Amino acid sequence: MNKRFIGVLIFAFIVATGGGILTYRSLINRTPTAKAGPPMTQVVLAAHDLEVGAVLRDGDVKLTDWPGAVPAGATTRPQDVVGRGVITPIYAQEPVTETRLAAKGAGGGFASTIPQGMRAFAIRVNDIVGVAGFVTPGMRVDVIINGTPPGGSGTLGTLARTVMQNVEVLSAGQEFKHDAEGKPMPSQVVTLLVTPEQAEKLSLAANGTTIQLVLRNPLDRQTAQAPGSALAYLFNQGTPRPVAALAPRPRPPAPPVVREVATPPKKEPPFTMEIIMGTKKTPTEFKNAGEEK
Repeated sequence: MNKRFIGVLIFAFIVATGGGILTYRSLINRTPTAKAGPPMTQVVLAAHDLEVGAVLRDGDVKLTDWPGAVPAGATTRPQDVVGRGVITPIYAQEPVTETRLAAKGAGGGFASTIPQGMRAFAIRVNDIVGVAGFVTPGMRVDVIINGTPPGGSGTLGTLARTVMQNVEVLSAGQEFKHDAEGKPMPSQVVTLLVTPEQAEKLSLAANGTTIQLVLRNPLDRQTAQAPGSALAYLFNQGTPRPVAALAPRPRPPAPPVVREVATPPKKEPPFTMEIIMGTKKTPTEFKNAGEEK
């Protein structure tokens, strides 16, 4: 074999081996490229758990990186939320959104949780009326009143009627009032979210009737057709009838009084007498007694 050809092969092998070693080392020493992550955005988050009624301060919120786009209702400026009241609980590291805050200038406290156009009406109830203490904020109740309607005959006894349905409970708790001897007594107070018209009805019911709260499923939004009931129905062989069916019927108006007009007495004809003087007859009339002459 030609020595020159063998030399070329050896040289080519050496070059190929050296190139392979250099390529392998360059691949081993290469720093892995970091994977590109999602774009980050600055969003205002809660620095700690925030309770309902709290007024946000600078230390309650913080501007933190948030992956992806800004959540709906969130903000990127802390000054947009500082000074506003919290109307629903906000947990730590959760975006502070508009739906969790009261309107600007509304302040904090319980009043900031009342939506516009609505009213908060507090009624005193006992533990039984308050559904044995199971009424908590956010639940839905029906309002039943018990009493005797004004002007009723009282034959039906106490009447019960559902006056409101699906009313939201804003708060429930105890307060202390004093009895006749000045001793403090616990009293259950439930605050309901109602319209101004419903607030007027509750005001009358609180003063003239007994109020009963009926707990209902929050998902049940249907309005039941409750005709009302009366104490007399409980003894009517268990047959319920609408209140209007047994309510005292209004008396028909009395017939007009017809006054009899006295008929004037029949006028009697005057008495006539003929006076004969000689051959001449002269008729003379004599009027009845009581007539003018």
